[in-house]
Amino acid sequence: MNSHYVYILECSDKTLYTGWTNNLEKRVQEHNSGRYGAKYTSSRRPVKLVYVERLASLSDVLKREGQIKKLSRKKKLQLIENGLDTERG
Repeated sequence: MNSHYVYILECSDKTLYTGWTNNLEKRVQEHNSGRYGAKYTSSRRPVKLVYVERLASLSDVLKREGQIKKLSRKKKLQLIENGLDTERG
Protein backbone atom coordinates (compact mmCIF):
# COMPACT_ATOMS: atom_id res chain seq x y z
CA MET A 1 0.00 0.00 0.00
CA ASN A 2 1.39 3.40 -0.98
CA SER A 3 1.03 6.15 1.56
CA HIS A 4 0.28 9.72 0.68
CA TYR A 5 0.59 12.63 3.08
CA VAL A 6 -1.06 16.00 3.36
CA TYR A 7 1.00 18.39 5.43
CA ILE A 8 1.15 21.92 6.77
CA LEU A 9 4.40 23.85 7.00
CA GLU A 10 4.99 26.94 9.07
CA CYS A 11 7.18 29.35 7.13
CA SER A 12 9.76 31.71 8.61
CA ASP A 13 7.28 34.60 8.30
CA LYS A 14 4.70 32.56 10.30
CA THR A 15 2.49 31.92 7.27
CA LEU A 16 1.16 28.42 6.68
CA TYR A 17 1.64 26.34 3.54
CA THR A 18 -0.40 23.21 2.78
CA GLY A 19 0.75 20.53 0.35
CA TRP A 20 0.85 16.79 -0.30
CA THR A 21 3.51 14.19 -1.08
CA ASN A 22 4.26 10.48 -1.06
CA ASN A 23 7.71 11.06 0.54
CA LEU A 24 7.33 13.41 3.48
CA GLU A 25 10.94 13.65 4.65
CA LYS A 26 12.24 14.31 1.14
CA ARG A 27 9.54 16.89 0.41
CA VAL A 28 10.24 18.92 3.55
CA GLN A 29 13.96 18.87 2.66
CA GLU A 30 13.08 20.11 -0.83
CA HIS A 31 11.09 23.00 0.62
CA ASN A 32 14.02 23.95 2.83
CA SER A 33 16.63 23.61 0.10
CA GLY A 34 14.75 25.91 -2.25
CA ARG A 35 15.61 23.73 -5.26
CA TYR A 36 12.38 21.81 -5.73
CA GLY A 37 10.15 23.36 -3.10
CA ALA A 38 7.10 25.41 -3.94
CA LYS A 39 7.60 28.94 -5.20
CA TYR A 40 5.68 30.18 -2.16
CA THR A 41 8.07 28.60 0.35
CA SER A 42 11.30 29.39 -1.51
CA SER A 43 11.39 32.95 -0.16
CA ARG A 44 10.05 31.97 3.27
CA ARG A 45 12.69 29.49 4.42
CA PRO A 46 13.30 27.80 6.69
CA VAL A 47 10.01 25.97 6.95
CA LYS A 48 8.93 23.70 9.78
CA LEU A 49 6.60 20.71 9.51
CA VAL A 50 3.75 21.36 11.95
CA TYR A 51 1.01 18.95 10.84
CA VAL A 52 0.68 15.76 8.82
CA GLU A 53 -2.05 13.27 7.91
CA ARG A 54 -1.38 9.95 6.18
CA LEU A 55 -3.95 8.72 3.67
CA ALA A 56 -4.05 5.55 1.60
CA SER A 57 -5.00 6.90 -1.80
CA LEU A 58 -4.01 9.81 -3.99
CA SER A 59 -7.64 10.80 -4.46
CA ASP A 60 -8.14 10.94 -0.68
CA VAL A 61 -5.03 13.05 -0.13
CA LEU A 62 -5.98 15.50 -2.89
CA LYS A 63 -9.48 15.84 -1.46
CA ARG A 64 -8.12 16.42 2.04
CA GLU A 65 -5.54 18.93 0.79
CA GLY A 66 -8.38 20.90 -0.80
CA GLN A 67 -10.39 20.81 2.43
CA ILE A 68 -7.46 22.09 4.48
CA LYS A 69 -6.58 24.81 1.97
CA LYS A 70 -10.13 26.18 2.28
CA LEU A 71 -9.82 26.55 6.06
CA SER A 72 -9.18 29.93 7.62
CA ARG A 73 -5.83 30.49 9.33
CA LYS A 74 -7.61 30.21 12.70
CA LYS A 75 -9.07 26.81 11.77
CA LYS A 76 -5.71 25.60 10.47
CA LEU A 77 -4.07 26.58 13.76
CA GLN A 78 -6.78 24.64 15.64
CA LEU A 79 -6.11 21.63 13.43
CA ILE A 80 -2.37 21.89 14.11
CA GLU A 81 -2.85 22.33 17.85
CA ASN A 82 -5.57 19.78 18.47
CA GLY A 83 -5.52 17.47 15.49
CA LEU A 84 -9.28 18.01 15.21
CA ASP A 85 -11.24 17.87 12.01
CA THR A 86 -12.35 21.49 12.14
CA GLU A 87 -14.74 21.11 9.21
CA ARG A 88 -16.94 18.64 11.03
CA GLY A 89 -17.19 20.39 14.37
